[in-house]
Amino acid sequence: MPSLDMLNELIPVFVTLFVIIDPLGLVPVFIVLTQGTSAAHRRRMAIRACLTSFFILAAFALIGEGLLGVFGIHMPAFRIAGGTLLFLIALEMLFEKRSQKRNQRAEQVHQELEEDHDTDKAGKTAKAKTKAAATKTADGPTIPDDEADDVSIFPMSIPFLSGPGAIASVMLLMGKFEDNIAMQASVIGVVAVVMVIAFVFFLLANVVAKRLSPTVATVVSRLLGMILAALAVQFIIDGIKQAFF
Repeated sequence: MPSLDMLNELIPVFVTLFVIIDPLGLVPVFIVLTQGTSAAHRRRMAIRACLTSFFILAAFALIGEGLLGVFGIHMPAFRIAGGTLLFLIALEMLFEKRSQKRNQRAEQVHQELEEDHDTDKAGKTAKAKTKAAATKTADGPTIPDDEADDVSIFPMSIPFLSGPGAIASVMLLMGKFEDNIAMQASVIGVVAVVMVIAFVFFLLANVVAKRLSPTVATVVSRLLGMILAALAVQFIIDGIKQAFF
């Protein structure tokens, strides 16, 4: 049973990872990338994206510091650099730049995938056309599962769910608890919890998108951005202390 002190330590860990990974903010991105596909395909994409991201972040959490050592980079320097990166992300959240960039990138990737899909479709036989026609529903045509693009690894997992910010955050948090194995295991556990939350949001993407008003989303984003900025500054201060004092 976790102690009260341990829970107090885990709350900022959860907040940091939740804000950086931002599963709620990725809902519109997921909708754009899986538009026109079946519910089964969207579920598979959500499962693969979240599982892949968890293993990527867990791997960097476990071997990230050793990997930095190979390049002669020590944790104080990484804390300062990582804190600076998180601070820049926080500024983007405060000024609503992060969501705009994500949506623009998602739309760009979606357009590229559609162009590739149209090119492939032009070379299909009459049998494939008949199969596509048979998948029409009351809401319009649905892309067959065998023709739908796999967006789970790119771009959902990399760079959205497990991008540079998430990787830096996990490594910084693991370094913060370098002498406490229980807390390091808890950090990986928190990563798993955030990925489960992301999976649930993706499954309920259409409902979440309809219920979450732009005003509420903006307020939440700015509030979390302010919290992240404070955490980022703390990482920078800790890095400077460790390096010079």
